[in-house]
Amino acid sequence: MSRVLLIEDDPAVREGLRLALTRQGHAVDAAESGEAGLRRLGDTPPDVVVLDLMLPGIDGFAVCRRIRADGDLPIIMLTARGDDMDVVAGLEAGADDYVVKPVQPRVLEARIRAVLRRSGGDPADDPDGPESYGALTIDRRALVIAKHGAPLALAPTELRLLLELSRRPGQVLSRRQLLEAVWDHDYLGDSRLVDACVQRLRAKIEADSSAPVYVQTVRGFGYRFGPL
Repeated sequence: MSRVLLIEDDPAVREGLRLALTRQGHAVDAAESGEAGLRRLGDTPPDVVVLDLMLPGIDGFAVCRRIRADGDLPIIMLTARGDDMDVVAGLEAGADDYVVKPVQPRVLEARIRAVLRRSGGDPADDPDGPESYGALTIDRRALVIAKHGAPLALAPTELRLLLELSRRPGQVLSRRQLLEAVWDHDYLGDSRLVDACVQRLRAKIEADSSAPVYVQTVRGFGYRFGPL
């Protein structure tokens, strides 16, 4: 049974989602504000956070940045509309996925299960030990990424994206392929999930994220892992 922290200020939406997710077997702790949600994090750490962006007081963007600064806890954001600016800003703040309101509980529950699968990683499909690429070391069995010997704190989605790209150095993977492999999505409309995650990953693994060596863009096609 997974532990879900639901941070949503609308009482009707909060209670409806709490009941629906509970019926699906999740243990749900519901908070009505960003401040309350951050306090709950310190009480009983959840497995995943479902976070409304439009909160009174500390908004969802700030809450997302605070959670991400403290660790790799999976975050699914709720946005009241499919507004590109809101979605991109939330993803850049560190969210792993998003669902547009009005929320269909079955859609949200599927996203929760997907993000929890990603946070579990995909260990040991390469048993030969750590791989070295310049300053970067990838240990698939231990799910540890190091830069110049120092472990990096990657969010689950960032880790899965890097593992997926680095399995095929030099091979170009389309956004659709990455969505299916990393996010379990099969439609191109969420390609911004890939682009935002690439930006966050580059900021952590590249010496200069504006001139990436490891995660390279192939314009019009997708991304590939280097150095070649």
